[in-house]
Amino acid sequence: MGAGHGHSHDGDHHHGDAGVRAFAWVTLLNLAYTILEAGYGFATNSLALLSDALHNLGDVLGLGLAWGAAAIARRRPTERHTYGWRRATLLSPLANAIVLAGFSGALAWEAVRRFFAPPEVPGATVMVVAAIGIAVNLGAAWFMHGGHDDLNRRGAFLHLVADAAVSFAAVIAGAGMLWLGWSWLDPLTALLVGVVVAFSAFRLLRDSFNAAMDAVPRQIDQAQVRAFLAACPGV
Repeated sequence: MGAGHGHSHDGDHHHGDAGVRAFAWVTLLNLAYTILEAGYGFATNSLALLSDALHNLGDVLGLGLAWGAAAIARRRPTERHTYGWRRATLLSPLANAIVLAGFSGALAWEAVRRFFAPPEVPGATVMVVAAIGIAVNLGAAWFMHGGHDDLNRRGAFLHLVADAAVSFAAVIAGAGMLWLGWSWLDPLTALLVGVVVAFSAFRLLRDSFNAAMDAVPRQIDQAQVRAFLAACPGV
């Protein structure tokens, strides 16, 4: 019994180390790309790039919170916190969702304001920078693919995959501006990014709030569980 317990604890420790390292790499990788994308967005006056950079900044903040939560969750229980610190991984997605919701509103407002007077934007630059974003987000999502049993890591994984899709939309918009001269695609893409951010923020807020409040998981039938327990001898 003692040897088995020690092995399990050691495995959990190494699993926790891997999770913290994954959040560290993904956070730093996304931060570097966000700075690059924002720089090109300001240089080319592209709202599509700036909105995607703002979106990625929200993810960087969220990933940073998740990174910190993953590290805090490894702390041992104390006399005051007898259950340990694992619930920190539930608070991080809540904060992440609130940040994303705020950014989505700012994106939508700026996109609508510029929609009827879109500036000229170099489509080739938008395509290249957004294509880099696809590679960065898919690479970062690969770091997170092994933690779907953890709401913290699952939220990060889904956000990164969604970011890759958003970057792909920016590539398409850049192609339209480059070959067809459709400047209105720049603010339109930014508006779509805002919608995607708002939708993902709502889903993450709902799931993380329900988890934090110990709600019944959606895949579990509460009536069936109650009936099964009531049928057990001695209950």
